[in-house]
Amino acid sequence: MTDYYKLLLQDVRFKEGLTACMNCGVCTAICPAAEFYKYDPRQLCSIVQTRDNEKIEELLKSETIWYCGQCMSCKARCPRGNAPALVISVLRKLSQELGFFVESEKGQQQFALKRTVGDNILNIGYCVHVDTVHPKLHPEQGPVWKWYFENAEELADRMGGNYNKYGPGALRIIGEKNLDEVRKIFEVTGGKKLNDHIEEFSKQKAKSTNTSFENEGINNEYFFQTYIKNSENHQK
Repeated sequence: MTDYYKLLLQDVRFKEGLTACMNCGVCTAICPAAEFYKYDPRQLCSIVQTRDNEKIEELLKSETIWYCGQCMSCKARCPRGNAPALVISVLRKLSQELGFFVESEKGQQQFALKRTVGDNILNIGYCVHVDTVHPKLHPEQGPVWKWYFENAEELADRMGGNYNKYGPGALRIIGEKNLDEVRKIFEVTGGKKLNDHIEEFSKQKAKSTNTSFENEGINNEYFFQTYIKNSENHQK
């Protein structure tokens, strides 16, 4: 049987994040996510420290590990210098590597993030770009954003954005040479492999739920399913 605790130990972030936890609960008291979500970093650290395979697997398949905002307030307040947020990062990575992330609603949303922010970085060099924040997908941005989106070229140029052109400017085209360097960084550091895991396990999940997974990008039934699904069962 796979020893999940040993797999966690292979990541240096786990060793740095959990070395002397006494389960005092300061991390939970200061945690913004714990204020609103069904999330308790103290309890999470306690579960991991048991080294109980079944309980750790439950964590890897749960909603819990996706609630953390990575603000690192826990690190700043812990009297022993632990960082539950780093433990969370390692649990997330292992969940993605093993395909357990597709067992939770928030975990499935990793596919939507990969197809938006992740692919944006590799394809155009931006996490978020004007052209990728379409008003239909982001109604929360309101009418002002819709107006800006529709008039982006004129407005961005007036403000020195150099919209979709070469040269200096916040919205300039990122050259292919620079993008190749970013892609190489992803490959060397394991980011590409992790992206491939997210794609493959998401494809399997789509197949098991009879959801279309044929198209690239966001024009994909499974993408929209993960993007908009909200059971509203996450907050306290």
